[in-house]
Amino acid sequence: MADWNPWHGCIKYSAGCRHCYVYRRDARYEKDSSLVHKTANFNLPLRRDRAGNYKIKPGERVWTCFTSDFFLDLADEWRGEAWSMMRERSDLYFFFITKRIDRFYDCIPADWGEGYDNVAICCTVENQEMADYRLPIYKETPIRHKSIASEPLLTPIDMSAYLGPWLNKVVVGGESGQAARPCDYQWVLDIRRQCMAARVPFYFKQTGAHFIKDGRLYQIPRKLQSAQARKARIDWPKGTGLG
Repeated sequence: MADWNPWHGCIKYSAGCRHCYVYRRDARYEKDSSLVHKTANFNLPLRRDRAGNYKIKPGERVWTCFTSDFFLDLADEWRGEAWSMMRERSDLYFFFITKRIDRFYDCIPADWGEGYDNVAICCTVENQEMADYRLPIYKETPIRHKSIASEPLLTPIDMSAYLGPWLNKVVVGGESGQAARPCDYQWVLDIRRQCMAARVPFYFKQTGAHFIKDGRLYQIPRKLQSAQARKARIDWPKGTGLG
């Protein structure tokens, strides 16, 4: 797997952005995350080694734009070139997550059609309000590979009306960081139940820092949040992962 962040920085957009991990990380170095800029790795997919081979080997999965939002309006001038690189590297599988699915038609390239087969776009929803706003839009978008990320999961969410065979999976996770809002295990289990009923794969990614189970609040260190989610053994079907 490879990480490609063509630009860095973002503007907080909805409730899920309040304790953004990019803002938290940049704050350690006194950087302003709201200042969006192209990165030194902008053209990473096209870079070659001394032998002339691509540095990102064919067949790799590329986690794309995880320090920003690929559909951010402040990146409009750069996105066309990024799409061109994805088109040229059709031998790679690009995956990105967006809170701005309502900008989809303003951001896709002219030759998008029903979608690039090597691009997966995940829509994130953190509460019922965002699920009811974003998922009807997302369901109708021409994207070949779709998934939902309820991370951070901030409230119970009924997304049953939106689930179906058009989805690859639903990913759920709590919020990290000292100021994290709590995630209740019952919310996680309820989304799992909805996914099983709709025959959509479900993946419990992490507990978050403040995790409620059976009415008790647990403080989970960052390094254990994913491991604790694995111990629950509730991924469905067994072996479902993030990608």
